[in-house]
Amino acid sequence: MPHFRTYDDAELHYRVLGPADSPLPPLVCLAGGPGRDAAYLGDLGGMSAHRQLILPDSRGTGASPAAADPSRYAFPQLAEDVEALRAHLGLERFALLAHDAGAAVAQAYAARHPQRLTRLVLVCPGSRLQGELPDDAREIFAAREHEQWWPEASAAVRQLAETSDMDEVRALLFAAAPLAYGRWEEPQQAHAATEGEQLGPVPRAGFWQGVDEQLREALASGLGEVSCPVLVVTGDRDGVTGMRAGELVAESFPDARVRPLHEVGHYPWVDAPELFGPAVEEFLHSA
Repeated sequence: MPHFRTYDDAELHYRVLGPADSPLPPLVCLAGGPGRDAAYLGDLGGMSAHRQLILPDSRGTGASPAAADPSRYAFPQLAEDVEALRAHLGLERFALLAHDAGAAVAQAYAARHPQRLTRLVLVCPGSRLQGELPDDAREIFAAREHEQWWPEASAAVRQLAETSDMDEVRALLFAAAPLAYGRWEEPQQAHAATEGEQLGPVPRAGFWQGVDEQLREALASGLGEVSCPVLVVTGDRDGVTGMRAGELVAESFPDARVRPLHEVGHYPWVDAPELFGPAVEEFLHSA
């Protein structure tokens, strides 16, 4: 895997998918979790067929080493790793896509380096940075109680709040996984089966550490100065972050639009690649 040196001389790794000779500019893609190996993004439902995707493994995930200083796991610090990656790739400006918790990293980057972005795509983001935690994800989950997997998933969600043993957490994550998808079929099950081993508990725990209210407000306020177009993708079956969070995130930017996808959960490229890829490409190509 290729690697780059970041601001504190740490060596971080990234994957490159797609044709090197593509006439389209590359798309840098940030994973969520937080603290999850970027491998779960796959090729974002076939998006690498026509353009290069750059997928960094953040500190302590995938092929990237653990941070010597735990404060480096906080998402504002991870945003500075993105800036180091940009410089390493020789990109004056670039398009950035981020999923789930990676959207917090992307927003911190946008607030600090707005002049570097041509487009910003936020996929199923949470709205903790905006200071609000809507409860519509719970409503979406509850509305599916007639489905066969629901009793086991519901019990697993309750137990996850009470355990810290990682082996048990991994088993419970898979039991609860159907709430994150638009349907629970073979592609979704195969994708969900990778989550437990891809999560790094230390990077996960450090993601919000040291981010006090003053810093949160400063970053959120900075989003109002981001001039590039922003696309927020949501799924109407997303039982993880719901849809309202994405709407709140979009409201933070001067030029943002929300693209809800029908019968799609927290991983749109798994549930509906035929909807997700074209929606993102249309946005990236828009004038």
